Amino acid sequence: MLSHVYDFVLLGLKEMEQLRYFYAVVALVIYLSTIFISTLVVFVVWTEQSLHEPMYIFICGLVGNAIVGSSAFLPKLAIDLLSGCATISLSGCLTQGFCIQSFSFVEILTFTIMAYDRYLAVGFPLRYHSLMTSKKAILCLTTIWLVTFIGALICIMLVVRLTLCGNSIYNVYCETMSLTRLSCGSTFINDVYGTVYTLLVLVGSLMIVIYCYIRTFLVCLKISMEASQKAMHTLVTHIITYSSFMAAMSFVTFRYRLNIGSLSTVTHVIISLGGMIVVVTINPLIYGIRTKALRVKMIHTLKHIVHKQTLGKSK
Repeated sequence: MLSHVYDFVLLGLKEMEQLRYFYAVVALVIYLSTIFISTLVVFVVWTEQSLHEPMYIFICGLVGNAIVGSSAFLPKLAIDLLSGCATISLSGCLTQGFCIQSFSFVEILTFTIMAYDRYLAVGFPLRYHSLMTSKKAILCLTTIWLVTFIGALICIMLVVRLTLCGNSIYNVYCETMSLTRLSCGSTFINDVYGTVYTLLVLVGSLMIVIYCYIRTFLVCLKISMEASQKAMHTLVTHIITYSSFMAAMSFVTFRYRLNIGSLSTVTHVIISLGGMIVVVTINPLIYGIRTKALRVKMIHTLKHIVHKQTLGKSK
């Protein structure tokens, strides 16, 4: 069990004390912007019949996951900064760790299936609509969430069995790895499970994504210029978002491979907070801007909403 530790001190919040109101406003702006853009993307895809295609369903999965990821830490961060609170309960810490870990692995697996989907669309255009349907896309996303949920739940259960001898977390939010590092007993099972699970997902994802990238690029060399440009545009968008996510998560994860005392609390905060903010904001922004059909529908929807409000006020 988790010893007698019922509350944890988030040392990162203490480092932000002097400018806590400024950081709180920034956190709220980022969170509300992410929620607004992500909700708009989901709404547009849901209501527009022409966007009921696998690619847009997967984009919905990504931005929907961004809502989960940002909601896991940004609202609490803003509230803690405004109230001056620097603690989190055991149940809150476990819940936050579960949500953040689930978010990360859902993101990786969704990117992976998206790379495979684009390969099918470019490599097998005549058979694509039978190989990847909207129902199959929804089934893929459901499976990803289910597998990730089970994996994260097992990780939380392994953490709960530990005996903790400390309550100081070098961050502004909780992660399962943060709690594991507080254990005064053996963490062998946790380390083995975490390493194997993470490597299976990361290495498997990288292998599939790189394979799909290469195959898609080779196909682009053989098709018409117009079709090639369209395919490459989609591929570049996916490369930007996937590489940004992997780079950010690598920095966040890498800090635990170092001696915990070798990094200052400020460094922990910058890496972990910066990495998470990049991850939760990159997908709504990139896909909302670079996906033309989605961008046009989003602008049309916003104009329609503004027009209705204007008519309402004029009456």
